[in-house]
Amino acid sequence: MNNETLYNETNYHEKLSITDKMAGVFTEPSKTFERISNENPSFINWLIPILSLIICSALMSFLILKNPVIKYQAVEKQMERIEVSVAGAVEAGQMTQEQADAQLEDIRTRVEQQVESGAISNSIAIVVVTFVMFFVIAGVLFLLAKFLLKGDGNYSSAMTAYGLAYYILVVQVIIMLIYSLATDSLISATSVAYFLGTDTKTITGFLLNKIDPFTIWFYAVVSIGLAKLFKSTTTGKYFIAVFGLWLGFSTLFFIAAQQLPLLQMFIQ
Repeated sequence: MNNETLYNETNYHEKLSITDKMAGVFTEPSKTFERISNENPSFINWLIPILSLIICSALMSFLILKNPVIKYQAVEKQMERIEVSVAGAVEAGQMTQEQADAQLEDIRTRVEQQVESGAISNSIAIVVVTFVMFFVIAGVLFLLAKFLLKGDGNYSSAMTAYGLAYYILVVQVIIMLIYSLATDSLISATSVAYFLGTDTKTITGFLLNKIDPFTIWFYAVVSIGLAKLFKSTTTGKYFIAVFGLWLGFSTLFFIAAQQLPLLQMFIQ
């Protein structure tokens, strides 16, 4: 074994720093996760990306609410979703049109008040929702990798694979913030459906909504991370499982929303 080979092997087994892992997620996710798989589990691997996303999301919420044009758009955006769900309730005979109009007027007043004083409450909501969703989805991914795909890993492995991919979502939020402030236009998604203005409650909008470069990139990195941290020699089955889970759950939720109008306000 020559000196160069020994040097490379030593570097390969050397513990990666936080910045190395962050950069590796974007440049060499396969090699990065493979090296992480040789380290002892650390909560830092998933906590730092989550905190980064929370900070960026809270900052985005705060800065957007300071822009009067975007603030108005935010109110209208929320009202559009609520109006659709209320209209569905009217059609289903659950309330009269007069009751719907009165309810919408009351809701608009509350939405405007929430937007006015929503920076702190939004930040709290972002923290709670982000952590709850992270632990739940990481648990689902663990069950998928461990029992369905027969991988050799644990819950910490799933949290690391899922958590480190959050750096991609951080970039997404930063780009959305810059675009929103530069154009005085609220942007809440980066999918083809959003930029084409396609209604995501239709089947066409649903399909176009799945064409989102950041979301696809995110789940691709999660797939690679799970494969490496669960000691798999191939990533193919993890790609199929992760993307199948994402698309399958989205499809079931979309179908359910067609039957239950109140769920349509949650369709992005």
